[in-house]
Amino acid sequence: MTLVATPGGVLLAIVIMALVTYLTRAGGVFVMSRVPIGPRVERFINAMAGSVLVAVITPMAVHGDGGARMALVATAAVMLLLRKPLPAIAAGILTAALWRLVAS
Repeated sequence: MTLVATPGGVLLAIVIMALVTYLTRAGGVFVMSRVPIGPRVERFINAMAGSVLVAVITPMAVHGDGGARMALVATAAVMLLLRKPLPAIAAGILTAALWRLVAS
C-alpha cells in the first residue's frame, strides 16, 4: 500500500496509525478483563515488563554510540542510588545530551 505525501495522505496515515494503536490497547484491555489475575499471571506480567525493558536497552548498549552507552551507565547509577525512575531518566537524557555536545 502506498500513500501519497499530500496533506490528505499524511492525515490518512495518522488516522490509520491512531486507529491501530487504539485497537491494540483496547484489545489488550478486553483480553485481560477476561483473564483471572492470579499469582501466576501476576508473576508473568511483572517478568514481562523487565523483559521488554531489556529488549529495548540491549541493542542500544551493543550498537549505540558513546552518548547512548554513557546515558545507560548514568541512568543505572542514579536508579541504584535513588531508586526513583524520573531522576534516573533525567540523568540519562542529560548525560547523552552533554556527551553529544562535547563530542561534536
